[in-house]
Amino acid sequence: MEKLDQKYQIELDSLRGVIQSSDVLATYLDDEEEASYQAIREAFEPQIENLYERVAEDHPLQLTTLESALLHTDFEGLYLPKVLGFSVLRGEIDSEYHYRRPQDHFKEVLLALADSSNFEWIKNKIGQSCQIGFSLSSEIWVSNLINQVENKKVKHFYESMINDKFRVLSARKAAYDGYFRQFTHHNYHSAEFPKTIGELKTLFSSLEKFIQYRIKHDKINQSLLPNFKEFLNNEAFKKEEEYLRMLILFSRYFPHAGHEDWIKGILNSARTNIPDFNELYFKYLLEIESKGLKLDKESDLNVQKLLDTTLQDDLMRYSSLIEVIHQKGYIHEDAIEATRNFYENHAGLSNINESLRHTIYGHFQQLIANLPEEDYKVLTGSEHKKSEEEAVKDESISRFMKLYMDIFANQEFNIRLRDLSMGYVNKCLKKFTDKRSAHYQDIKHFVMDKFPEWAFMKEKEVAELFKTRRKRKPGKG
Repeated sequence: MEKLDQKYQIELDSLRGVIQSSDVLATYLDDEEEASYQAIREAFEPQIENLYERVAEDHPLQLTTLESALLHTDFEGLYLPKVLGFSVLRGEIDSEYHYRRPQDHFKEVLLALADSSNFEWIKNKIGQSCQIGFSLSSEIWVSNLINQVENKKVKHFYESMINDKFRVLSARKAAYDGYFRQFTHHNYHSAEFPKTIGELKTLFSSLEKFIQYRIKHDKINQSLLPNFKEFLNNEAFKKEEEYLRMLILFSRYFPHAGHEDWIKGILNSARTNIPDFNELYFKYLLEIESKGLKLDKESDLNVQKLLDTTLQDDLMRYSSLIEVIHQKGYIHEDAIEATRNFYENHAGLSNINESLRHTIYGHFQQLIANLPEEDYKVLTGSEHKKSEEEAVKDESISRFMKLYMDIFANQEFNIRLRDLSMGYVNKCLKKFTDKRSAHYQDIKHFVMDKFPEWAFMKEKEVAELFKTRRKRKPGKG
């Protein structure tokens, strides 16, 4: 846990004072009615949430410190139902949907709630969080927690939140997944950076997921730089696989301005000193791409600018190719020929060639996924060419799809292009419903001509796709 920045602490202390001196709190203390407590929520929880969101955006490693500060009795239990939910979801779970480690922060929040004088009104908002958190925890952990609660009513409430149906994995998984979806739009993610080998092995998985979340959602990451520096400068970590994974994430996706020389030295040292560096590098690229991190121009060039060009390894050769593809464009003849030469000099199923296929696919995906239906000829080209010369000059994207399919000769790549193309065709067919229109006929001719040739669909399947189905006449009464 990182100490809360002074600016946040000052704001928090000020808010405590405002709450305690407020008229709405005085009213509640006088009548102790639920409606009066709800008025306190409406008055102050938006301010707490605003502060929380700013800390989460700019200084996420301080989130648990902020949450602990909100447990103070002067905050009257405000925002704690959400804090409890965040503490439930932040814990790392295994394949059996149990926490990998006891969740001390979850426990801290539960015990603070148990001591709250406002528990009677808060309990209505924490039931699901308690049930999910208890189902993910061990029975001994839950039992020990409840035994620490002195208030009999609170103890009975917590005991009632132990749901026996969640002893079954399928029920536990379904409940957790549904609960997780409720928090999709909340930024509550935080982690700890390890400082020892022991911590590296226990904390890294959660840290990695946190870093990947920040990258995927374009979150400000400048505040994490000191933590990255300490991690990547740790000599004890440099022979561990976790070190290389963190180095790849930092070098590809984080800003390097002002620190270029440092990260250059770190990356190029790893290229020389880590056994099987290139194999591990491209293996991890494929892993993070499968989790939604883009192998795009910006991240590729981030790495390319850091490389020592005198070290001619696979990463250098790959980066040089990728630079050509990004700078000239993936449909430029130089990029296509360079791709062909590179691909033929590496094993077809190697991680480096698969990374190349994914990068090329990403270009097609970016274009077609954002292509308006009215611009379908960017994909299909013109169906009515006046001459053979005009046909050669046809620059429809489908021609380049076929070129790359021929270069790669890879079924997975072809299937991804098929699904991408089919998704776009279906969008067009929903848009152009008049089967006699030029738009519909252009798309129909394109699919009938190309999809069987590319083994995207069988001729019978194409015919079925465009088959006109007669409407049944209503029966005579």
